[in-house]
Amino acid sequence: MTVFPRVIPVLLVSDGYLVKPVKFQGDKYIGDPINAVRIFNEKQVDELVICDIDASIKGTGVNYTLIEEIASEAFMPVGYGGGVSSAAEAQRITSIGIEKVVLNTAALQRPETITEISDALGASSTVVSVDARRKLTGGWEAFARRGTRKTGFSPAEFASRAQQLGAGEILVSSIDRECTFGGYDLKLIESVAAAVTVPIIALGGAGGFDDFAPALEAGASAVAAGSMFVLNGKHRAVLISYPTPERVRTLGDITA
Repeated sequence: MTVFPRVIPVLLVSDGYLVKPVKFQGDKYIGDPINAVRIFNEKQVDELVICDIDASIKGTGVNYTLIEEIASEAFMPVGYGGGVSSAAEAQRITSIGIEKVVLNTAALQRPETITEISDALGASSTVVSVDARRKLTGGWEAFARRGTRKTGFSPAEFASRAQQLGAGEILVSSIDRECTFGGYDLKLIESVAAAVTVPIIALGGAGGFDDFAPALEAGASAVAAGSMFVLNGKHRAVLISYPTPERVRTLGDITA
């Protein structure tokens, strides 16, 4: 049986609103995240990731009100990231109806949090986000706290450590490619894929459906995008879109 690759919209939230930064800087207002979830329901998306991009920086913690609203509306599996710092918080999030918890800052500040959450929820529900920026000297540096804090690791090292600590999935995001519509950083995907055996979700740079296949061929198990699914045209007008299920199935030949 062919397992079709997942195509995952990633929605970024700040102060309860749906926003879209460029290279992790500046936030373009997009609209109401709940309305976006409803539209994605209609479009039969495979999976959805919601990230509160300011929760860790502002110290506001997990937005349980938003999570409850999303869980009550979403027909698809949802992953949530933003301010999660303990297994107790992760358990509360999944008890509301969210399937996966995404960690970034906590994975740096207190790495054992990954193990504690993995033990509590299972590895398949424990995702670590690796935000990567290219170095002038070559290679990449992994960052935390919305791209403001260096981890001291390469993305491959950060991902490998996360897997060893219990992460069952790695979300690899290119800071340099975010909202550029120029395609994924394939070399970055290849480097992380070579370092881990758990599934990788590629994020950052998708400009169209044709960008998905190269990312999958580079080693990603799933492809994700933000701007591509919420912005449209040269003026980047807000328009939520998603490929048809039939078109998504054409990607199955790549991972078969």
